[in-house]
Amino acid sequence: MLAAQAGIRVQNDLLTRLDQARAQTDQLFDIVKPEFLYERPIPERHRILFYIGHLEAFEWNLLRERVLGITSFHPEFDQLFAFGIDPVDGGLPSDQPADWPPLGQVRNYVRQVRHVLDTSLASIELSQDSEPEFSPSLLLNVAIEHRLMHAETLAYMFHQLPLSTKFKNTKARELVTHAFAPRMAEIPAGPATLGLARCQTNIFGWDNEYESHTVAVPAFAIDKYPVTNGEYLQFINAGGYGNRALWSQADWDWKMEQQISHPVFWSAYDGGWRYRTMFEEVPLPLDWPVYVSHAEASAYARWAGKTLPTEAQWHRAAYGTAEGPEREYPWGTEKPDHRLGNFNFEQWDPTPVGAFPQAESAFGVADLIGNGWEWTSSVFQPFPGFQAFSFYPGYSANFFDGQHFVMKGGSARTAACMLRRSFRNWFQPHYQYVYAGFRCVSN
Repeated sequence: MLAAQAGIRVQNDLLTRLDQARAQTDQLFDIVKPEFLYERPIPERHRILFYIGHLEAFEWNLLRERVLGITSFHPEFDQLFAFGIDPVDGGLPSDQPADWPPLGQVRNYVRQVRHVLDTSLASIELSQDSEPEFSPSLLLNVAIEHRLMHAETLAYMFHQLPLSTKFKNTKARELVTHAFAPRMAEIPAGPATLGLARCQTNIFGWDNEYESHTVAVPAFAIDKYPVTNGEYLQFINAGGYGNRALWSQADWDWKMEQQISHPVFWSAYDGGWRYRTMFEEVPLPLDWPVYVSHAEASAYARWAGKTLPTEAQWHRAAYGTAEGPEREYPWGTEKPDHRLGNFNFEQWDPTPVGAFPQAESAFGVADLIGNGWEWTSSVFQPFPGFQAFSFYPGYSANFFDGQHFVMKGGSARTAACMLRRSFRNWFQPHYQYVYAGFRCVSN
């Protein structure tokens, strides 16, 4: 009886979380004026319309046979909206708006999928499937976090739309800002535990988060704060984008071919710089973290005589302690809330660095969770003991290609559930659009 009641509570919690995730993405699509839903804000990504259909198609394709045993009512749309794209060879999509179905048909597909899923999911039992990998609980967690990931990627996509194509929806927090001075924190040698243990069955993790293992990290120093727009401006004024010695060959070729001369969120204005937030352009906020590609972050680090941290170094600075066990979050064990950082859809744009001193790590490193992902120097690779999800084999494995780098932390648009210590994000080194900054280390 108790096990059955626990299963019902878990099921109700998962279905509530799915509804909340849907609300996030529905509200996000609502900020784009309808006549611009066939636009492609980022050349490497699909048109917006694709994502309207994709979120439901993914959940439908994931659950309908493995959990619900339901026959498809629109196999063409199931396939059309099944997968996103991440071109790594320079080839960009060339489809035209006319190649896609009418918006009304896509919206109707979404409504039908939701209705069938909701009706069916309400009647199943989480314990009915004896195969753990295909348990409704696991697959629902996959569906929820997949949608929440898109709630973030859609935000940075829409960030690149012209301001006139969006309905203004400002969310600004009143913060007590703190004066800060860039400096480094000394991190003593010690362990960094990466990943999740498979025995931690009460915590959901993606396949690339397994298996848990410990790395010995030598002593190093790391920037207390992420690099700010103001610090990055010094790099630009020093001719950093024109200094060939600061860039790898591949990064230099990309920069020259694409004529990259500043962060994508900046625009030149009257001899200075302005910053494009989600809904307006403002004078460059010098105390906000800079958002750049891995290539740009690496060039800055060389200019500063430092490097980007490895994934293990970042973990040690964020979760390590001088003695005793590692922390669950940089600040301790308390679950993330709005007092501890800029995350979980609290607002659209960054906050000044150092705005949350109560969230510093044991070593005094600030702003590690939220306010912008942080690039590492670590290539995205499988942990020892990696096993791909059989129901989603390409989620991670397709990107173990040496062309993607690990990011840690989270942004203002990262859901709280993905702020867990083991979560790993990754992108190509020449992708400028994500809400990602960096800090540097000295070894």
